[in-house]
Amino acid sequence: MSGTRPPRTGGRRVDLHSHTFFSDGQLSPEELVDLAVSRQVVTLGVTDHDTVEGIARALAAGEGRLRVVPGIEISSSLDGHDLHILGYFIDSLSESLLARLASFRDERRQRALAIMARLEQLGVPVDEHAVFAAAEPGVVGRPHVAHALVRAGHVPSVDVAFQAYLGARGAAFVQRPAFHSEDAIACIREAGGASVLAHPGAHLPVTLVERLREAGLDGIEVWHPVHGQNAVRHWREMAQKLGLIPSGGSDFHGTHRGAGLGDMPVPERTVEALHEASRR
Repeated sequence: MSGTRPPRTGGRRVDLHSHTFFSDGQLSPEELVDLAVSRQVVTLGVTDHDTVEGIARALAAGEGRLRVVPGIEISSSLDGHDLHILGYFIDSLSESLLARLASFRDERRQRALAIMARLEQLGVPVDEHAVFAAAEPGVVGRPHVAHALVRAGHVPSVDVAFQAYLGARGAAFVQRPAFHSEDAIACIREAGGASVLAHPGAHLPVTLVERLREAGLDGIEVWHPVHGQNAVRHWREMAQKLGLIPSGGSDFHGTHRGAGLGDMPVPERTVEALHEASRR
């Protein structure tokens, strides 16, 4: 599905997973809100990776047009699994959250430098200054290095860049410093938010989700572009069994990849359930 696909007719569309250029998205917060309005989205979660820089601008752009849910997507790990924890209805001015995000920004920069050093050793160097410039005004990440590899002519596509160099089995892969998933949930809670496990996929052990629920996890992403019908059914049943809020979204990064904004069938009741959880 493409972000340029015409919106569905009928109904009120909810999308609780989207990114701006403050992390690895294509659009500014204002452009993202404009697109959401054009696609009949009535509630939009802005959930950039490890940053809240775009929230104020998105809230301002959405005023009187649609409901913007201030959010974040925090990278974490648990028993060797890379897990992303979404936070909703967070206070983007929380001192504890901002302190943690400042550490994330520095860790991301150091990781990018280490990756680029390995690429140079492998004979496929990229322009360090161009990578960091491309990441502005947001935080640097592997996608920025991947695009630099494409621009340098070392690989034909971003997908190949990850397969050959940047993915977990890539020749230049560098593990990021571990941030425990339970700590991510606590960080979101301290910022007044509700936490949701992002895109668990088809094979994540339920025992890990149970551990996260015991740590205070509020919900789980059921509707996501990487989830087929079986995964949707499985996680919807698990959400009910574990007392978790079923959530979802397009994980929209831009019209160049993935599902279209608002294309996932997320019910409006999810928004109120998450709002209520954030107030508890």
